[in-house]
Amino acid sequence: MSDPQQPLRLTLEELADAARSEPAALVSAAEQPAVAGAKSYGNINTTPDAPALFHEKGSILLQAWFYLGLAGLLGALAGWGIAEPGFVDGPRNAHRWGNVWMMPLLVTLMCVGFAVAESIVERSTKKALIRGGLALPLGMVLGFIFDGIANVFYSIGLSICAQAGIQSFHNPVAWIVRGFAWMVLGAAGGVVYGIIGQSMKKTGYGALGGAIGAAVGGTIFDPISFVTHAGATSRAVGFGLLGMATGIAMGLVESALKDRWIYVTAGPLAGKQFILYKPQTAVGSSQTCDIYLFKDPEILPQHATLELKGSKVYFIANGAAYIGGQPVRGARVLESGTIIQLGRYAFRYQERQR
Repeated sequence: MSDPQQPLRLTLEELADAARSEPAALVSAAEQPAVAGAKSYGNINTTPDAPALFHEKGSILLQAWFYLGLAGLLGALAGWGIAEPGFVDGPRNAHRWGNVWMMPLLVTLMCVGFAVAESIVERSTKKALIRGGLALPLGMVLGFIFDGIANVFYSIGLSICAQAGIQSFHNPVAWIVRGFAWMVLGAAGGVVYGIIGQSMKKTGYGALGGAIGAAVGGTIFDPISFVTHAGATSRAVGFGLLGMATGIAMGLVESALKDRWIYVTAGPLAGKQFILYKPQTAVGSSQTCDIYLFKDPEILPQHATLELKGSKVYFIANGAAYIGGQPVRGARVLESGTIIQLGRYAFRYQERQR
């Protein structure tokens, strides 16, 4: 045993060994492995050299093509279910209430479904009620108008088929004629979707996607009736597919043609994308915000704003925010790939490559 009165002497080799072993013992809480089964939404205190843990894979329920397709399916089936009891096949029954209201009801309830779908996904009941209330009368008016236009197109198409010697609905040309006419109905759903979203660009994308989807649904309507051999069943299946195809096409077209968007990489909405259409996009915990961030006490009612000015997008922070792991106040120009963190939410800003 060494004498406690003697001074402690360390060699250079011993000091080097101690320096090498010390970092292994100093593991920060951020580096500790996550507890099994625990959810992690990232850490806003991390630096750019040690980025937060992001959940890139989101639920399919957050994909626009999925929830719009489901909304279109349910809306079309609801419209069919209401009008079917009063519907009777044959030209002599054209003035029965079921025959008159069938297509306008389909369009109306599809429009309502498209209008509220995104708000339901975002868990904003208030926004869903507001949008649904606006879509109901708008869809009803456009439903009758666009149904009249579709019938004109369909009559003209059938007349051309008759002149060409096509008399049977088993001829694929007749299926295409119906699909072409029903493009108008799908476009109506897309127009209401864009109007509720307060964007002309969104209206255009919605109308294009709706027309494409409805063309597909209309083209396969007659073949379905030949397979089912039952009027009510064929209408239910055909109209359901019409609504679903319209919604799916709207979501796919909107996603394919987007210019700038925010992709949620962490938080309860991980996997959801928000396309930036409006000159100003509000972000916060208020349900009136364009991007509603729920279940996070750190998020202010109006936490931030995304502002489009020419070819640039500015991020304007009103509350605590981090860009690239660094705190930011005021306005900051965003570049494609920039990571933004607000509370437990994280977003990646993206631009289409030109």
